[in-house]
Amino acid sequence: MTAWKAFRGGLWDEIPVLRLMLGLCPTMAVTTSVKGGLTMGLSVVFVLICSNVVVSMMRNLLKPHLRIMMFTLTIAAFVTIADMYLKAFQPVMSEKLGAYIPLIIVNCIIICRSEACAAKNGIWVSAVDGLAMGLGFTIVLCFLASIREILSTGCITFSETAVWTVLNPVDKGGWFTPWAAMAMPVGAFITLGLTLGAVNQLTKKKA
Repeated sequence: MTAWKAFRGGLWDEIPVLRLMLGLCPTMAVTTSVKGGLTMGLSVVFVLICSNVVVSMMRNLLKPHLRIMMFTLTIAAFVTIADMYLKAFQPVMSEKLGAYIPLIIVNCIIICRSEACAAKNGIWVSAVDGLAMGLGFTIVLCFLASIREILSTGCITFSETAVWTVLNPVDKGGWFTPWAAMAMPVGAFITLGLTLGAVNQLTKKKA
């Protein structure tokens, strides 16, 4: 595998959520806000790059029956770092995301890339693969989160002082009536389903 193929794969050909159907649980759980989706996505980027590099470095030393255990231990180390960082510097977001940050350990995207790429390729290709897959995951999270947050509140909230109003809600003198359902699980299923349908249709047209 070349670095370019790995980069393109993560951003389109094998984009985790929309093409491989991996990481769906956090995708639906944390996309109620753009800030939450971005935080989760960047955490996954960090873990993917670091774990891919370490797995690639030790790939020739791995024994078949210890392979998955070593992948999990490696991933767990970097997830712990990400979790502790968020608790120290982003306590509000850490509390909001709750168990979904520690659960990155069992995220199918990361284990899949360790097995499919890092265990078979050099450090450079593995790092690029981790970056691309992480960015692809982050882009999808932010895209879905922006749709859900806009339709449920009319705004995108980056912080307490940075709020971007896209659709002016009725309670603020505007015309838009927020869709409360988009902040609920049903909103996640609808948004993800429509996005998957659009991607499949686009792929068929290109083919």
